[in-house]
Amino acid sequence: MSVQMAGGRPAGSALEMEGAMRTLPSSGGLSGTGHLSRGPLFGRNYGLSPGSRLLPPCFQADADPQKMAFLLRKQWTLYSVSPLYKFSNAELKDYARMLSVFVAAEKQKGLAVDVDGELGVRVAMSSLPELRGSEQDPAAVLVQLSLRTSASPRNSEEKLIWSGWFCCVAGDDISENLPANFTCLPLFLVNGAESYTAIVGSWFQKTFDCCFRRLAISPLNLTWMVAMWTGCKVDKNAAAIELLFSVPQLPQPLDISYAIHPEDAKALWDTVQKTPGEITQEEVDVFMECLYSHFHRHFKIHLSATKLVKVSTGIASAHCDGVIKFLQSQYLIGVLMLLTELAISQIQ
Repeated sequence: MSVQMAGGRPAGSALEMEGAMRTLPSSGGLSGTGHLSRGPLFGRNYGLSPGSRLLPPCFQADADPQKMAFLLRKQWTLYSVSPLYKFSNAELKDYARMLSVFVAAEKQKGLAVDVDGELGVRVAMSSLPELRGSEQDPAAVLVQLSLRTSASPRNSEEKLIWSGWFCCVAGDDISENLPANFTCLPLFLVNGAESYTAIVGSWFQKTFDCCFRRLAISPLNLTWMVAMWTGCKVDKNAAAIELLFSVPQLPQPLDISYAIHPEDAKALWDTVQKTPGEITQEEVDVFMECLYSHFHRHFKIHLSATKLVKVSTGIASAHCDGVIKFLQSQYLIGVLMLLTELAISQIQ
C-alpha cells in the first residue's frame, strides 16, 4: 500500500500537519428535540453502531445520471426530520405557493439574506421518485428557491440560491409502522444560506408538526463509510482516499491528512471482508487498524489517539459536522441508505 500526506508527498517523507482549525458551522435557525408529540412511531431499533449491516456496500441506482447530476459535487448539510403530519406529494404546488408567501413575509422582517437587485423569491417543489430504495419508500421531495433579477417578465432571469431535499431510502420498516397521516422523510439535505434554511425549516415545522436537528456523523460512522466506499469500483484515475484527523489536547489545533491510493485500499479491504454483501464491525475495525499500523510504521504517530473528522473517497466525502458531497451518481442510493439509517437513529 502506498501512503502519502497532503500535498502529494510519498510515504517516508516529512509529515505535513495543518495548523488551521476547522470552524463548526452553526445550526442556523432550526432546532428541535427530536421527540414527537404523537407517541413512539418506530418498531425497529436503528442503532448507530450495529454489529453488521446486511446490505451491499454499494447499491447501484437505476436513476438517470443526468437527472441526478445537480446533486453531485455540492456540499450538502445534513438534518434529521421527524415524520411529517398530513403531508401529501399531490399538494406540492400548493405547498410551494404557501412557502413563497411565508418567505416573502419573513424577508419583510429582515430575516433572510438581502441581495442587491433582488426582486422576489420564487419557490418550486417537485417530486424525485428516483431517489428511493424501494416502492415502499415515499418519493423524495426537492425544494428550490430562486431569485428574479429583472422587473420585466420578458427579461427576467432566475438564479437558484437555495436547494433542499427530503428523502427516505430503504426505510420500509419505518413506513410500515407509521400511524395514519404521517409521512417519513427523515433525511433533509441543504445547499444554500443558513438564513433561508431557517425560514424553510420553520415553515415545515409549523405546517407539518415536525422537528429538524442537525445530523452529525460520529467518527465510528465515518470509519463505516470509508470501509464501505473503499469496496466500490471506481475509475482508475480516481483521487486518493483521504482521512483527516484532528489532534486533541494541544495548545494549537492540529490536523493530520492521510492519503491512500484507492487500488491499495481496495486490495486491503478485499483481504479483510469475509462475506460478500455483509460488512461487520469487526471487519471495519481490522481495516482501520491496518491503516493505522501502516501509518505508525512510517511516522511513529498513533492515529487511534486522534479524532477522525473527515473521509474522502471517489464515491463521496463526509465530514463529522454533518456535511457530505456526492461524487458518483451510480452510488448515490447506496450512500443515502446509510444516511437515512443515521437520520432515523437520531429521531427515535
